[in-house]
Amino acid sequence: MKPILTLIVAGVLTAGNVWAQEQPKTHVFKLEDCLNYAYEHQNALLNAKLDEEIAKSKVKETIGIGLPQIEGSANFQHFIDIPTTYIPDFISPAVYGVLEKEGVKDGSGSAITMPNDLSQTFPAKFGTKNTFTASLTISQLLFDGTYLMGLKAAGVYKELSTKNVKRTQIDTRIEVSKAYYNVIVYNAYQNTLASTIERLTETLKQTDALNKSGMAEKIDVDRLQVLLNNAETQKKNIDRLSEFNTNLLKFQMGMPITETLIVDQKLEDMALDAVLPDLAEVKVENRIEYSLLETQKRLLEYDLKRYKLAYVPSVGAFASFGQTGQNDAFYETFKKFFPTNIVGVNFTIPIWSSGQRQQRINQAKFNLRKTENDLVNLKNTLALDLRTNAITFQNNKDQVENQKKNMDLASEVVRVSKIKYNQGVGSSLEVTTAESDLRTAQNNYYTAIYDAILSYIELQKAMGNFN
Repeated sequence: MKPILTLIVAGVLTAGNVWAQEQPKTHVFKLEDCLNYAYEHQNALLNAKLDEEIAKSKVKETIGIGLPQIEGSANFQHFIDIPTTYIPDFISPAVYGVLEKEGVKDGSGSAITMPNDLSQTFPAKFGTKNTFTASLTISQLLFDGTYLMGLKAAGVYKELSTKNVKRTQIDTRIEVSKAYYNVIVYNAYQNTLASTIERLTETLKQTDALNKSGMAEKIDVDRLQVLLNNAETQKKNIDRLSEFNTNLLKFQMGMPITETLIVDQKLEDMALDAVLPDLAEVKVENRIEYSLLETQKRLLEYDLKRYKLAYVPSVGAFASFGQTGQNDAFYETFKKFFPTNIVGVNFTIPIWSSGQRQQRINQAKFNLRKTENDLVNLKNTLALDLRTNAITFQNNKDQVENQKKNMDLASEVVRVSKIKYNQGVGSSLEVTTAESDLRTAQNNYYTAIYDAILSYIELQKAMGNFN
């Protein structure tokens, strides 16, 4: 029994350790904590950074085109049958020429003379059964206009990828901020509903006691019960939506959904009195979208220059060092080698491409003009976006102030109606109506707050303050 008990205890302890290790992490974050976490874990941002690294590698690859290139090769061939070639009969004319000159006669005593037709050929085999060749080739680009433009374009391409990381970071900040403030607003609404339920529960108890003593009607109790039921149902819905909003925030941050996130900020800690800036001082050219398109335009300019330089000759140098071994016997092939060493310069001169080069230039020009048109339109679009968001923010800010006044007035109406009802000079309908109006005012207030926060974030983006 003792070994068995030891195994059981060890198993329980191991399971406890595993369970402790698998417990989800708990994070208590403010907005900046959420943003910093997102900058390190958000998938889109991580991929954008990888694209930046790819761009850096692409630049190095482009630089490498203009650096020395070294290649080695080795080739072994065994001819099962050595190729046969027909060659002209160059022996017979020489032989007949000697015979004629020496006056040699044939068997019949006649002088030997050269035949009129000696155009015959005969088969011959050249080479050995085995051939082994090893070579080392070195090449160096000396001048190529398209390569020089490619180098400049590669640097701009790297810059474009860096700006794309910045744009993705801005988008991540905006989405995380929106989700973060959504959680705060819903948490505040949860607390308000909890207070409402507590107040309605107390009022219901008092009214029920009055009903039992004959000082209130049953309908008064029922009306309050309906209000309480609706408030509790709404509270459950808000609780579920609050959980959903927290999960959405975790998703925007790149945090595992299984981990626990607690937002360490309350609605009353937020400053909602931002002042509308002077739009005349805002330059939409500072927006990352405009900067990206400008960089794209520079790329197209280099592209156009590259196609124009395709008319310019290119120059390259090369050197090749090789050794060749030949023999009919396999092992003898590798005993003696014959060198083949070459150095040279090559010129590539574009002469005629049937108009292809010119059409590439035309296409590059048209693409560049399109981008220039897009820049003008984007500037106008961003200016419109700035003014639209400024108006929306101001309207939402005014709406928050208005809904706050309405909520305060509704709270005062509830307080007065309860006093009047308790003193017997007011009706239960007046109390329930006041409670219902207060709930509506609370809904409108929190909706207005969230809309104001979202419009403020969009305004900051439109002003380029997130760059």
